[in-house]
Amino acid sequence: MSKLWGGRFTKKTDQLVEEYTASILFDKELAEEDVQGSLAHVTMLGKQGILPADDVETIKQGLNRVLEKIKAGEIEFSISDEDIHMNIEKSLIEDIGPVGGKLHTGRSRNDQVATDMHLYLRKRVVEFVDLLHKLQAALIEQAKANLDTIVPGYTHLQRAQPILFAHHLMAYVSMFGRDAERLSDSYKRINTLPLGAGALAGTTFPIDRHFVASQLGFDRVYENSLDAVSDRDFILEFLSQASIIMMHLSRLSEELILWSSTEFRFVELDDAFCTGSSIMPQKKNPDVPELVRGKTGRVYGNLIGLLTVLKSLPLAYNKDMQEDKEGMFDTVKTLQGALQLFAPMIATMKVNKEQMRQAVNQDFSNATDIADFLVNKGLPFRQAHEVIGKTVLYCIQQGKYLLDLTIDEFKQFSDLFDDRIYEVLQPEQVVNARNVYGGTARTQVAEAIARAERELDQTAAWVAEYSEKSR
Repeated sequence: MSKLWGGRFTKKTDQLVEEYTASILFDKELAEEDVQGSLAHVTMLGKQGILPADDVETIKQGLNRVLEKIKAGEIEFSISDEDIHMNIEKSLIEDIGPVGGKLHTGRSRNDQVATDMHLYLRKRVVEFVDLLHKLQAALIEQAKANLDTIVPGYTHLQRAQPILFAHHLMAYVSMFGRDAERLSDSYKRINTLPLGAGALAGTTFPIDRHFVASQLGFDRVYENSLDAVSDRDFILEFLSQASIIMMHLSRLSEELILWSSTEFRFVELDDAFCTGSSIMPQKKNPDVPELVRGKTGRVYGNLIGLLTVLKSLPLAYNKDMQEDKEGMFDTVKTLQGALQLFAPMIATMKVNKEQMRQAVNQDFSNATDIADFLVNKGLPFRQAHEVIGKTVLYCIQQGKYLLDLTIDEFKQFSDLFDDRIYEVLQPEQVVNARNVYGGTARTQVAEAIARAERELDQTAAWVAEYSEKSR
């Protein structure tokens, strides 16, 4: 069969060119969205009197049969038909005859493919908000189970101040909450209809773009036809958001890898999320977080790749823009896999509370509280800082920790010390002394968990509403 666009040409496309320029190997991912958009388009053509009602009904029935074949895996896509649009149109014509060729009236592949990607990505955004919701819920449950678990807090990967392990986990709940917020906010830009822009300038047919938008659940249409077919900002925005999510997952992955090491022994990941060694039988490797950490780079690369493709393109459509899809599909698959694994991995993670407490007892992370103690006695902070620095140095030289010192040893550094210093230095006291909004005190963390759970309820409601809208 000749090309559907072949009237202008006198020679067949070179086979290598055909293979190089074809996109069907990856844009077949858009098959269901392509049919969805076509059904709305042909319905509008009938409503506007552009096509006879009989033709419209025949085309709709044919499209639905093609869709069923696609879902059943009964259609063999061909490189010679270039892309998903022409493969589907060819299948439609084979099913209902030449009337299938009327489907493309009043549109171009340029606005058609843009519509497909908007339809595709808005579904994925809702799915990812839901997956983030599940991950946040798993982190919150672990936080609730560890409201009394104290762990060293770090800066520069050096022990800094003791904190609640729940407080540490809730930091990631906040990160993933921002991720979900960014995704849900981007929905309104994704949910804009480009169909009706034609190749670049619109169409001479009296189409009704707003009707198509309502049929497909879009909130608005593109105001400018050139912008409609050339805009890929919505994909860039998604790739950027996905990169930030992967960065957050990678940071958490790094901590899980450290925490599960023999040197830390803070947590143990469930066997279902680890692998062993073919030569060292004692090994239990945290492969899932390691792979998530590694795959973060490919998501970054997809963002940079598309930014680079678009940076010098004149309006409107250019073949370069075919490069917008593979990176998007790859990012969707990569992010989807990571988020699907992370929630159950966190939910089944075992926390070694005693090991965490032992680590807190064997460091100087309570030193700041001694300085605060002296400040409350009237000593300027800079002087108090120097006093405690000398006290810590003395402990290191003597092989002791602060709670091991006698009151006489304390007093050789300042007469302001008294027996209350031993209460101040207790890890629970150190933690609960940070009783400020957003701090690590138990009451503050409990309130943070309650707030996060209320926000999760709102997220769940958003997912339910927009899952229905995106069908």
